[in-house]
Amino acid sequence: MSDTVTEFKQERETLNALILSRENVNIKRFFGIDSAVYRDGALSARTKELLGLVASIVLRCDDCIAYHAIQCQEIGLTDEEFDEVMSVGLVAGGSITIPHIRRAYRFWRDLKD
Repeated sequence: MSDTVTEFKQERETLNALILSRENVNIKRFFGIDSAVYRDGALSARTKELLGLVASIVLRCDDCIAYHAIQCQEIGLTDEEFDEVMSVGLVAGGSITIPHIRRAYRFWRDLKD
């Protein structure tokens, strides 16, 4: 795993801990809902991660793309499946997503280093 991926994971963990150390019940509830939504239900957790990755591309959120790419790598997403997810994100989000797709591919590559 590359330094980029390690740094992303460490920063996310540190900042989430900082946020959750506060007494803000609304933020804690939102974080709880976010975690619950990605569990198996009528849709599998795997399908939900793919949806999360596509949504992150369309919304052009590089942190979200990185997070969902990590989750997709952990569930065993293949390079071919990643390509198709990127295609869906591009079609749904348009050409404005191309810079984010570029960075998504770099991050996907870095996950394997």
